[in-house]
Amino acid sequence: MREPLLAMLDARKDEIIAIRRHLHAHPELSFQEEQTAKYIRDFYQGKDVKLDTEAGNGHGIIVTIQGGKPGKTIALRADFDALPIQEETGLPFASENPGVMHACGHDGHTAYLLVLADCLIQLKDELPGTIKIIHQHAEETPPGGAKSIVESGLLDDVDQIFGVHVFPTGDVGEVMYRSGYAMAGRSYFKLGIQGKGGHGSSPHMANDAIVAAAHFVTTVQTIISRRLNPFDTGVVTIGSFDGKGSFNVIKDYVELEGDVRYMTTETQALIDKEMHRIVRGIEETFGVQATLTYTADYPPLYNHPEVTANVVRYLEQGVGDYLTAIHEGDMLSGSEDFAYYLEKIPGCFFYIGCKPKNAEEVYFNHHPKFDIDEDGLLVAAKSVAEVVCGYYGLK
Repeated sequence: MREPLLAMLDARKDEIIAIRRHLHAHPELSFQEEQTAKYIRDFYQGKDVKLDTEAGNGHGIIVTIQGGKPGKTIALRADFDALPIQEETGLPFASENPGVMHACGHDGHTAYLLVLADCLIQLKDELPGTIKIIHQHAEETPPGGAKSIVESGLLDDVDQIFGVHVFPTGDVGEVMYRSGYAMAGRSYFKLGIQGKGGHGSSPHMANDAIVAAAHFVTTVQTIISRRLNPFDTGVVTIGSFDGKGSFNVIKDYVELEGDVRYMTTETQALIDKEMHRIVRGIEETFGVQATLTYTADYPPLYNHPEVTANVVRYLEQGVGDYLTAIHEGDMLSGSEDFAYYLEKIPGCFFYIGCKPKNAEEVYFNHHPKFDIDEDGLLVAAKSVAEVVCGYYGLK
């Protein structure tokens, strides 16, 4: 089955690219992907599969391919939402929706998985088990789509799960992976500080919320420098400080928003605890009222070591053909809601190189000039096909 499957994908490379370009031109934001979901549903119409639509808390779609022989169940996942970014690539198929762009490659993820799924459907009589194709909505915006799909029960029978992400920092033909903790977890926080406004000339008659908030900005960094084990990783970023007012007025109320990253659930718990402790101290020190909202968005992504080792072994079959290199990389500080699947189901999430040809400068994911070498999408399709064949022992 392996050789026919890879040959089918080769023959449909242009189709993968055409689908990607269509989706790229018509991006939709998280939880608003109505037309994208319709496009995916229409692709499967008339095919011998079970279709679960509106899966989870949005427009998710689960496609069940029942093999012709009994066996275990695996799941393959691709996301399909876009970002609130104005595209600046100048591509002929650039976004037609102002302020919305596929700047993270989810269009490519969806394109490769649609065609791979169709090839698997045609060969399903040879499959000794069941494959669930997860077309997932809303990866970019918490609470995301993955958690709700897991909670829906639609994946309760899945034995292992696999997913990939395209990255323009790797060459086409290059596959990167990380065993164990691979990507950071992410939390969001918002802090409101209520002081007492007043005249700039008489600070003793007021209670300056900006001073208290500025103290928080510097003190919160001591969590990383003085509370976190030096061998652990954590980041606290203040992304918004809304204290704008008149130059001679002591600010009555200030609001901050920020982002927290961590590589383990233990680090997440420590940062959460210490941030609340600092806020209580600021209330006491400055005599203000502070309201902290702290939400753990996505957990750290943990690739199961045994499954990951098997994935590497499966992919080695493609080295010298469509793959040029497979190597283990560093942990990534970005976050990915595929982590929710891996909390419940053993699996592996790995990365596909797609560096644009002859690019003077490479723009990373979430940049308005983000682009990929579309040859990498065929590599993605073949790599995941390799994992399927390897898992089921198909030659």
